[in-house]
Amino acid sequence: MVELQLNAQRGSFHLQINCTLSAPWTVIFGPSGAGKSTLLRLIAGLEIPDSGRIVLDGKVITDTRGRVQLLPGPLSSQRGVGLVAQQPALFPHQTVSANVAYGLAHLAQLDQQTRRQRVTAMLELVGAAQLANRSPRALSGGEAQRVSLARALAPMPSLLLLDEPLSALDAGARDQILTRLQTWLADQKIQTILVTHDAADALATEAEVALLQEGTLAALGPASHVLAAERIRLLTRLRAR
Repeated sequence: MVELQLNAQRGSFHLQINCTLSAPWTVIFGPSGAGKSTLLRLIAGLEIPDSGRIVLDGKVITDTRGRVQLLPGPLSSQRGVGLVAQQPALFPHQTVSANVAYGLAHLAQLDQQTRRQRVTAMLELVGAAQLANRSPRALSGGEAQRVSLARALAPMPSLLLLDEPLSALDAGARDQILTRLQTWLADQKIQTILVTHDAADALATEAEVALLQEGTLAALGPASHVLAAERIRLLTRLRAR
């Protein structure tokens, strides 16, 4: 469960969010400029709000009044949040396997064999096992996004943030991975927040939807309710083809 009380001013843009996200899978939906990526960066700890706090499963990970800002990133176990950004940002001098293993460096309890098994399992989960020994420079955009996803999954975070992580894949491959990923994350009890501007992604996952408009939460609830108007538009568009 993620409790959010956030105020963040970014130039002329103001993000103001006060809500609790408790569903296993939540989709943050809204038009470009609504504040979706900013919200994810605040939750990930990559940005600090002007005021507010974030509580993850009862643990305060950001609190401006109490001067709490737990460290983000795969080498810190403090925050317990994994982020897959729109740009994969893989380390070009390391193999795909080494990139995925990077997030396991702080997990001292894992021996080398367990680490190798974890890396293999995560690459298989995202359909990238055949890429293990390649250089990131040799990957397509879609392949790099798969590897970036595997890297974020490897440390088994308490919360996974996905910022349109599979935009370089075709619709069929994206849907296949999302379906497989939802099942695996549910089994591992890892809460997930997915950012998208595509109503089809939100409706297909049958998730809780948080609708952002101009930096504020316009609605929060089941996709079928929050995106009822978007569903009608999609059906009309499909029938017109």
